[in-house]
Amino acid sequence: MIENFITVGGQVLILFVLVIVGYVLGKTNVITEKGGKVCSDLALLIATPCVIVMSLQREYSPQVLKNLLIALLAAFGVHAVAVVISLLVYRKDNPTTRVYRASAVMSNAGFMGLPLQQAVLGDEGVLYGAAFVVLMNITLWSYGIILMDKRGQKLSVKRMLFTPGMIGVAVGLLLFVCRITLPDLIGTPVRHLAALNTPLPMLFAGYYLSRIDIGKALRSRAIYGGVLMRLIVVPIICIAAIYLCGVRGTLLVSMAIAATAPTAVSVSMFADRYQQDTETAVNLVAIGTVFSVVTMPLLVAVAQLIA
Repeated sequence: MIENFITVGGQVLILFVLVIVGYVLGKTNVITEKGGKVCSDLALLIATPCVIVMSLQREYSPQVLKNLLIALLAAFGVHAVAVVISLLVYRKDNPTTRVYRASAVMSNAGFMGLPLQQAVLGDEGVLYGAAFVVLMNITLWSYGIILMDKRGQKLSVKRMLFTPGMIGVAVGLLLFVCRITLPDLIGTPVRHLAALNTPLPMLFAGYYLSRIDIGKALRSRAIYGGVLMRLIVVPIICIAAIYLCGVRGTLLVSMAIAATAPTAVSVSMFADRYQQDTETAVNLVAIGTVFSVVTMPLLVAVAQLIA
């Protein structure tokens, strides 16, 4: 248990060092608002799809394909459980509770989950993590809009299906099933771009932290409740449910990493876009990211112990 905690904790701390670098660069205006957006866009639009494609550059195996489908089902279960819990806990419908509901459901599985899965589990862990990211994007552009937008905007199937993560999975699966290995001329650049998936999101997270009043957020009891829900309550229930369904090994640990990640940055973006409680959303993202340095290693270590 202690060895697992130290191993995962070490990897999380490495990521957090990158967050601190981003924080300093944000405070000194080396990274500006425009630069932060560039980091986010490059990670989301370029690095993440490349990571997913490279994770599927492996010898074809029916077992891997089967595990990928199980990962999709497990990810669906995690999001479904999180939705139910959030609705039971936050029953009043107002701009603030909508943000808390979204926070409980949407984890930062892409920006924080994939780099940690790569570091701890390797390509196989990233493969299963990609399945989680795909389900999260679908949930974001369906449930997220239903939850946040009270102006009756129609759901966009195009937005749900044609996300960077979905495209990366589609391309990667096509190459995997057809047993196509990318030539070095293409594979090497894709691999280099995939390597950006760790530093860029962490620098962006640090920049994001540099733009809020952390002290004010730390004085809010309600924020602590939301962070507890996102980092402890929902992950424990989800990990237990996945375990009871018979999932073990790398797949269980990969799902645990995704489920224990802090609130997704997209929650604050949606709150701003749909005129909900943006300040609460920003505080949940920021404070959750800070506390996840402790909670993620602890819960992932437990998942490794029972896997």
